[in-house]
Amino acid sequence: MPHSELMPIGVFARRSGLTSSALRFYADCGLLPPAEVDPDSGYRYYSAGQLARATGLRRLREIAMPLATAEAVLGAGPGEASRLIDEYVGTVLGDAEAVRRQAALIKSSLAGVPGLPIAVLMGPVLADAIEQVLTATAREPGMPVLGGLRFEADPEAVTLTATDRYRLSSRTLVPAEPAAVTWAATVDGDDLRAAVAEIRRSARVRVDATPHGIRLRLAGRADQHCRLLSEEFPDHRLMLASLPEVTTRVTVAKDALLRALEDHPGERIALSVTGQAMSVGAHPTSPLPAAVTGPALHLSFELITLYPAVSTAIGPDVLLDLRGPDRPVTIRSADRGDLTTVAMPVKPDQST
Repeated sequence: MPHSELMPIGVFARRSGLTSSALRFYADCGLLPPAEVDPDSGYRYYSAGQLARATGLRRLREIAMPLATAEAVLGAGPGEASRLIDEYVGTVLGDAEAVRRQAALIKSSLAGVPGLPIAVLMGPVLADAIEQVLTATAREPGMPVLGGLRFEADPEAVTLTATDRYRLSSRTLVPAEPAAVTWAATVDGDDLRAAVAEIRRSARVRVDATPHGIRLRLAGRADQHCRLLSEEFPDHRLMLASLPEVTTRVTVAKDALLRALEDHPGERIALSVTGQAMSVGAHPTSPLPAAVTGPALHLSFELITLYPAVSTAIGPDVLLDLRGPDRPVTIRSADRGDLTTVAMPVKPDQST
């Protein structure tokens, strides 16, 4: 190839974003050999056609991908390359999570203070409760506490609560053994999500408080450590205590309501309660049979607010306590009150 069509290593370095020393290293590794080497001076030249590979190599190395894996990605088709990248990222995240958890355990042991026993709970029940309540969390910049779960224990019960400011979900659990102390803190939601699978496989889970988190002691399995969030949790008790009086109460089959929500095409859903039926959508074709006490009412919800509240309810029937078109709605099981969600309606949308 004529030299006029080639780039000296310095020019190629600037265009590819790689340093000259990196290019020499990748050439020696066989990952990116130069198009031509001057036999007298040893100077290296690269072609424009090599820029795509050089740029791809730079990006893969920016995420610390090993050379062997990067070579496999560069030599693969788009589908296989994507799979290899996903596989690498999954390995990195798994390793990072294992390191973080081990570091948290080491830090808790450095404090020199044994964990404070809080409560003993049935593992599968605790895992279900965590998953149900965490549907009301949110990732919001500047407010990490909205991604956390409030853990409150007293001698009679353990209560888990989460809120994204549009929903509030709370579940009360009866401990397998009475809680040792009265204790409350906000636990990192991501840590709990990561621990759920292990919690579910343990018949009993002992919850201990440490200086910076909670240690979940699992029967026959490795301990799980979850961080505490230092930000103040929203005053959910005040919000619940200040709820207006219920005006209309509706009991409807959970599965039927979920199907109606799933079949609705829009992101905003209109609910109408009249007589002994609940209608989903502005122009419903099949009202849902319901037990209704109180006056007729029309209100609207965002699907992402209403659906999780209904889907996590316990039991075959859902009870909705309505207070008006712009007032919070309480959603819970018709026969069990240990999981409760409070959801905010939105202003009615004429397009639903």
